[in-house]
Amino acid sequence: MQLPKHVEHCLQALERASFPAYAVGGWVRDRLLGRTPQDVDLCTTAAPDQIQAVFQAYPLVLSGVKHGTVGVVLPEGVVEITTFRREGDYSDSRHPDRVWFVEDLHQDLSRRDFTVNAMAFSPTRGLHDPFGGRQDLDHRILRTVGDPEKRFREDPLRILRGVRFAVKYGLTPEEGTFQAMMALAPLMERLARERVFQELCQILPLVTAGDMARFAPVLTQPIPELGATVGFDQRSPHHAYDLYTHISHVVAATPPKLTLRWAALLHDVGKVPTFTQDSTGRGHFYGHAQASAAMAEKILRRLKAPNQLAEPVITLICQHMTPLAPDRTLLRRRLSQLGAPMVEDLLCLQQADMLSKGTGDPAEGAVFPQIRALLDRLAAEDGCLSRKDLAVDGHDLLALGFPAGKALGTCLERLLAQVVDEELPNEKAALLSAAEKMLKEMT
Repeated sequence: MQLPKHVEHCLQALERASFPAYAVGGWVRDRLLGRTPQDVDLCTTAAPDQIQAVFQAYPLVLSGVKHGTVGVVLPEGVVEITTFRREGDYSDSRHPDRVWFVEDLHQDLSRRDFTVNAMAFSPTRGLHDPFGGRQDLDHRILRTVGDPEKRFREDPLRILRGVRFAVKYGLTPEEGTFQAMMALAPLMERLARERVFQELCQILPLVTAGDMARFAPVLTQPIPELGATVGFDQRSPHHAYDLYTHISHVVAATPPKLTLRWAALLHDVGKVPTFTQDSTGRGHFYGHAQASAAMAEKILRRLKAPNQLAEPVITLICQHMTPLAPDRTLLRRRLSQLGAPMVEDLLCLQQADMLSKGTGDPAEGAVFPQIRALLDRLAAEDGCLSRKDLAVDGHDLLALGFPAGKALGTCLERLLAQVVDEELPNEKAALLSAAEKMLKEMT
């Protein structure tokens, strides 16, 4: 339980000033699990003004001083130091209405969410664990500190945090905690969407299909469109699973990249509104990729997702039924249209989608290694797949006599299409000759 040197420096400075201090929360939990945590928070008997006095020689972050937190800025990073406190009610489901500073560590730990986060460590006093957090870690149990309903009503985000801790550390919520998580999940409607999105972004790269099933009432609460897929019978010989179970397996089968996991989560939400049945009772989902993309855009905007995540996710969903095959011309076209990173992600999504139908047909995934091998060969060739790679540009066409404007762009696109399809070499003379023919056609 060796503290980082800069954190130990802060702790010792408090102790020398006669203020007992402890590392608390996530750092203690992770060290007991044999992990190397990044951040260390300290708690102490010192009031905020006393903390400031101890560290008056350092730059300080005082944005959290109202709630007892002072940040000490060191070259290694900011060490947050918080006064022992107890809290009043949470009328806004986020912040306590009132905070009382106390000198009792037990009172401070008793306000925390889960027992595994309610432990404190001092190099001189050892581990302080009044609620059995270490034992719960040993038995892989997730348990709230005190009454689970009270803890979750104070801040319903703790329900999602509970899911994150469970999937990240392999913990099983004890029965009372689990039942309260399921029953009180609708309270998350009160939460700021940004907070929910941030938690989901931490959960998605970690979940298995089993996690998705176990915590379905919580994970679907912020996304009702996803909730509509639970138990939805696809009525298809190509799918052995209901729609939510299929989605769960797709999520788990994609690499733990955030854009891919979000795309997997939402790639089939449009199947519910596009569902039709033919005369034999078989289900069909015509246009579901486009419907899913439109729904995903609304969901991600509602959750305040940044554009740099939302845009590639929406593109992946819209394209997830676009054919990919070990065909040189087809793949060159896809690379030209979408770019190599998007094609690689699309291939991962399609492979996960294909292998998550539950039919057990090994032939369904046989084509993907062939596609990947051909993509590797195309990447090694470094061929012309975009306008910037063409051996001619707009200036060359203007010199040839093309008028400025739309016609010039159209000509470049036609030249690129012929190069991509390998009907023309990417050589200046050949391209100018083809452009000259196009100019004659125009005039």
